[in-house]
Amino acid sequence: MKHLVLITTGGTIEKTYDEASGSLDNRRSIVGKMLRRLRLDETTISINELMSKDSLHMTEEDRQRIIAAVRLAVSGVPAPTGVVLLHGTDTLHLTGEALCSALSPAPVPIILTGAMRPYEMKQSDALQNLTEAVFAAGVLAPGIYCVAHGKSLPFPGVTKDRERGTFVKAR
Repeated sequence: MKHLVLITTGGTIEKTYDEASGSLDNRRSIVGKMLRRLRLDETTISINELMSKDSLHMTEEDRQRIIAAVRLAVSGVPAPTGVVLLHGTDTLHLTGEALCSALSPAPVPIILTGAMRPYEMKQSDALQNLTEAVFAAGVLAPGIYCVAHGKSLPFPGVTKDRERGTFVKAR
């Protein structure tokens, strides 16, 4: 049996549309709705709704809260087999680097993922990336990774390629 801890921080993956105002914002976590669409045999997931923020608005204090939440998650009893962190794509690389510096060596796979288009929009990559991240957290070696679009990229050195709309390893 796998046990994962999923920490939500907001980002595009969890943005929702408000018909009254016409805005697309982080209001609340919708990860439970996404997880209900997945078949997760022999896997339990504990959700920590840490914050609901666009990553462009994240501060260094927010990153320290994320590091503390990940530290707490990996020290849990029973210890999780992996951690998944939902994060906005614009500054995911900064949080990944901070985690890499603070938690090296990582005791379990720590997976950062997000989406280029919100879950609620057509042609969203949100469910695919969440599915890949959950799978990766159960099979990768301990370390810190960005998982999205069929790729698993170890930190350090992951960046967002804005032209291609995906993550790449810095050269």
